[in-house]
Amino acid sequence: MNWSRNRYVSSPSLSGSATKHSIGGTRAYSDILWNDHLVGSFSTQRLPDYKNTLTNNAHNFIYDVYFYAKNISYSQALEFDINQFTGSQNGKGYIWGHECRIVSHEWDTYDNVNKKWVATGIPCNPKNNAWNHLVIQVQRTSGNRLLYKSITLNGVKHTLNVYRYPGKTSWSGITINYQQDGNSSMYDYAIWLDKVSFTMW
Repeated sequence: MNWSRNRYVSSPSLSGSATKHSIGGTRAYSDILWNDHLVGSFSTQRLPDYKNTLTNNAHNFIYDVYFYAKNISYSQALEFDINQFTGSQNGKGYIWGHECRIVSHEWDTYDNVNKKWVATGIPCNPKNNAWNHLVIQVQRTSGNRLLYKSITLNGVKHTLNVYRYPGKTSWSGITINYQQDGNSSMYDYAIWLDKVSFTMW
């Protein structure tokens, strides 16, 4: 598998500084995941949250990102995850996994307990050679369950209202992931991310 990540790309870009993610090679169905520690240990936002106050008190999250696709038909899937780990509070791990399955043109969401992807029936057809705008909204309920609230792609909003149970962890912090998967042929393709924002409260 071959992969690369190049920051500060001026074109294509909306802000003047996009990040290009590329994958290819010969090993079928290979993938690469990029993880950003926002709150907690190794925080990229200077939020070490030593007492886990921010992490434990957050219940609502929005992942907002623009992505430009080149050769999108060569992708198996694009994945966007919101992760909250409250190990110090209750030993729970909340992974709101969202996977745009290019091969089946559908969104899947992640089941933490059974560790599998579940089809939603919601279409996912991002534009090729163009910018796409994705907004994901989720919540940790007062009963400590995961609530998948909505997915909005290019202005079309789909409400999920799917509840699931968390997994287990000993770590505390909040992260986001981006992952891209190759298909059976593993032809090279690239995705540019820009104007990535994350809101929590």
